[in-house]
Amino acid sequence: MLTLLAGCAIAPPRTDDPLEKFNRKSYAFNMALDTHVLRPVAVGYTKVTPKPVQTSISNFFTNIKLPISIANNLLQARPSDAMTDTGRFFINMTVGLAGFFDPATKMQIPIKETDFGITLARWGVPEGDFLMVPLLGPSTFRDVWQYPVDGYLFDPISYFERNHKFHWGQYYIPEVVYFIQMRAQLLDADSFLKTAYDPYAFVRDAWRQNRLNKIYDGNPPADVMLKLQQGGSNQNQNQNFDPEELLKEQQKWEQQKQQKSGGT
Repeated sequence: MLTLLAGCAIAPPRTDDPLEKFNRKSYAFNMALDTHVLRPVAVGYTKVTPKPVQTSISNFFTNIKLPISIANNLLQARPSDAMTDTGRFFINMTVGLAGFFDPATKMQIPIKETDFGITLARWGVPEGDFLMVPLLGPSTFRDVWQYPVDGYLFDPISYFERNHKFHWGQYYIPEVVYFIQMRAQLLDADSFLKTAYDPYAFVRDAWRQNRLNKIYDGNPPADVMLKLQQGGSNQNQNQNFDPEELLKEQQKWEQQKQQKSGGT
């Protein structure tokens, strides 16, 4: 497996967006749901939940989902990373009281998070078209497989839900709390979307760049990053595209928004 992996090149990133029409509609649906449901719940959660409790809940879910990374590190033929995550998992489950505390970080044991989408990427599977999945957010035809594989096969919370049948669906409570905690952690990032000239393009390109960073362990080749930065949107594929002009449009849009806010 190590020999095969060494000879397997990661497929180059896609920079086009052939499904943009569908993706923008899906993005609008997700944002409407977030505006009216998810964000208000997350804001209320942060107001009533003390910061130390939020930190403990975040620690718990980060630790309880480590088996996903352990399994995928093994699939990627990275036994050292799998052992590192296994060590973190057991230390936090025991010394860290079921993962609510994080002594492994204080012991300088790094976390090697990964998923099935990255596993496929490391074995050279092309990413396919960019896809804005309703309810779930940015993905690609390759990365979307992490939801059924990681979410069903490797996630301990999913295993718990499948094997505990309560009358009122109480077994879904951990998953609900997990999503609320995740959304609460992103509240500080809302300002970026509010100031973006094209929020959809911002989310798409930021997600692509972040994903590429994870695939290459935080050190993507310069030529790969340059290709992604130069080919991000349909506008970039136009030979007459001028990045400075796009920046001017962004600044103009922000000024108009400020004027409207001042007028009201």
